[in-house]
Amino acid sequence: MSQMMSVNSLNIKIKSLLEATFMHILVEGEVASVTYHTSGHVYFSIKDKESSIKCVMWRSSVSRLKFRIEKGMHIVIEGSVGVYTPRGEYQFYAVKVEPYGQGALALAYEQLKERLKAKGYFDSQRKKLIPKHIKKIALVTAKESAALHDMLKIIEKRWALVEVFIVDTLVQGESAAAQIAKSLKYADSLHADVVIVGRGGGSTEDLWSFNEEIVADAIFAMHTPVVSAVGHEVDVLISDFVADLRAPTPSAAIEMILPDSQEILYTLDELIQRYRQHIEQKVHQSTQVLKHAEEILLRSSPLRRLSEAQMEFKRLEEEFKRVIKYKFERFEVLLPEVKKSLTQNVHFIIQQKEQHLEYINKKIEMNDPKLQCKKGWAQVLSKGKTITLNELQVNDTFTLEDASVKIEAVCLEKTSY
Repeated sequence: MSQMMSVNSLNIKIKSLLEATFMHILVEGEVASVTYHTSGHVYFSIKDKESSIKCVMWRSSVSRLKFRIEKGMHIVIEGSVGVYTPRGEYQFYAVKVEPYGQGALALAYEQLKERLKAKGYFDSQRKKLIPKHIKKIALVTAKESAALHDMLKIIEKRWALVEVFIVDTLVQGESAAAQIAKSLKYADSLHADVVIVGRGGGSTEDLWSFNEEIVADAIFAMHTPVVSAVGHEVDVLISDFVADLRAPTPSAAIEMILPDSQEILYTLDELIQRYRQHIEQKVHQSTQVLKHAEEILLRSSPLRRLSEAQMEFKRLEEEFKRVIKYKFERFEVLLPEVKKSLTQNVHFIIQQKEQHLEYINKKIEMNDPKLQCKKGWAQVLSKGKTITLNELQVNDTFTLEDASVKIEAVCLEKTSY
């Protein structure tokens, strides 16, 4: 007869059996569903054509996951089978997840790249221009790295006048991404003309900090133009897409943004030579013009012209004196006759004027109002205008006026004839 046991005992027995049998196994399948819990745990299920199994990945393991588990993804999970005894359910406890046939880092890279592209992090319109003339530059990299040494060496060689700020930071390891983001924020506060962030070459894992979203967010938020110079030319990182300029190497970054002092000196020498040639040409041209003007001046001989003008002036002066003398002599001969004629004309004019004056006096006497006014007659005025007696009314005021008297009067009575 079989031994009877409780449900819990059965579940515990099954749990022990399954967990002892299925430890550290690999299972591959397609993600049927996935839930990222607020606690940090991930609950998902995988399936094949015949069946499915529930899976869980605890927060401690999720923190090491490089990519995001998504529905429909073909994955390989590593872990063990366990039983949740209160409900008698078994599930797969995943400690590691890898994409099937593809590296986790490569998938994480593509996922983040697509996500940031959708957010506009790669848009060319938002990228800031690198200044043409750089006075201050901030280098965000490891202080003792070969990359920093190479950059400083090239700065000294190309353009030693630039002021350099070195912002020391980790460039690989688990905490490197957060420290790089923090260092970038600090570099942005230094008011430099440009910030270069990067490191030398290495494996994909060594360079992975520059593929983290926290670094991309830091670069995107910066006000200072950023140059991403990570690894070698074949290494293309997320930071390269977000930055305002991508340099294939740290050394190349310096060569791309700083002018070459030797080239500047060569250019200055060439400009000086061209300037000298231009000045010499201008001096030669001016000398030729001056010589030509001098020849014209000599041919024109202003002194000679002045001498001729003086001679002409003297000739005109003598001619003027001769003409004046001739006029005076002629006037002296004509003066008595002119005097006689003038005297006769004056007497004639005076006689005419006296006759005209006598005529005017007689006319004035004839038109004198005092002589014209008859005795007993006067002019009637009302409001300054001459009126007839018939126009006056009783109690009207009026004025009587003759040649010598003016009387103000009032009409007391009026009788018409």
